[in-house]
Amino acid sequence: MRRIRLGPAGFRYAFAVAIAAYGIVGLFSMTGQAGQARQVTAGGSYSAAQADRGKMLYADQCAACHGEMLEGVVGPPLSGDDFLGDFGGHPVADVIQKIQGTMPQQAPGTLTRAQATDLTAFILQSNKWGAGADLTDATATQFTLPAGKAAAPAPAVAGGPAGLPLTVATNLAEFMRGITFPNANVIFNAQIRSPAEDHPKMPIPYDYVLWGRTVYYGWQAVDEAIAALKETTPLMLMPGRKCQNGRPVPLQNADFQKYVHDLIAFTDQLKDVAAKRDGDKLSEMADALNNTCANCHKVYRDVTPTGALQSSSSQGGLVADRCNPNPKVDPNARGL
Repeated sequence: MRRIRLGPAGFRYAFAVAIAAYGIVGLFSMTGQAGQARQVTAGGSYSAAQADRGKMLYADQCAACHGEMLEGVVGPPLSGDDFLGDFGGHPVADVIQKIQGTMPQQAPGTLTRAQATDLTAFILQSNKWGAGADLTDATATQFTLPAGKAAAPAPAVAGGPAGLPLTVATNLAEFMRGITFPNANVIFNAQIRSPAEDHPKMPIPYDYVLWGRTVYYGWQAVDEAIAALKETTPLMLMPGRKCQNGRPVPLQNADFQKYVHDLIAFTDQLKDVAAKRDGDKLSEMADALNNTCANCHKVYRDVTPTGALQSSSSQGGLVADRCNPNPKVDPNARGL
């Protein structure tokens, strides 16, 4: 094998190439490590200056809903296991995006990216994760929150929670007027006024019902109405409930069961739209909600004993004949 001798100039060139190659390897090593996910528990994911700015902004924009100690009041907690139950295992960027896209409650989307980042820094500081360099969009995708504790499964008990019996206390019409009707109307209202523009004033003279809307209003009222519909709609299928005319609710009918399940499933769609604070989309969903309700009403509510649709001006009104079957469909199967 022929050996190549390098003169002084050639040696300097080879040495420079070697140094450059070493630098490239080192650069890839450094950037590769920087791109790896790191937990905020190790500290260094935000700067103290960012947290200080975020603290002032939090007191002005967030404390009323999330509490002075981030313990949660109307809004969810932003510290501890409850916070990690929502964001544990997620990159810090998800917290920033959530704040910028949906907060504050009554004016979502009004915070700048820098403000959302400062608020996130304050949340990290309040959870006692150490400070370091500034939190940026790049590092926010690299730092992750620690996984939250898995919620313990609820014990299986007979009846209701803690062994309390679940009992029917009202007929279906009263149930829907007291729970389903007012909460559905909160959604329907999005067709005439965006939740972001809904900020009722204190009633004069004072009225407890009207005052209640000055406490929980706008998007918060929408969130709560959706939650109420989600949790209470299954109670329409409780055994022993009766229609307003005293006949049993047709629990055994497959179509009635489907109508109830359709409403439950629809609340999940509503929740997704509300989470994005999209007033136009919510208005569209309100019309779809009306159709979901009407599918059941036109069969089990707004009918006469002869199966014809009736109006409030017809004989007997919409009271005595509610939950009557439509004989044209299958009167024997409905058993009403």
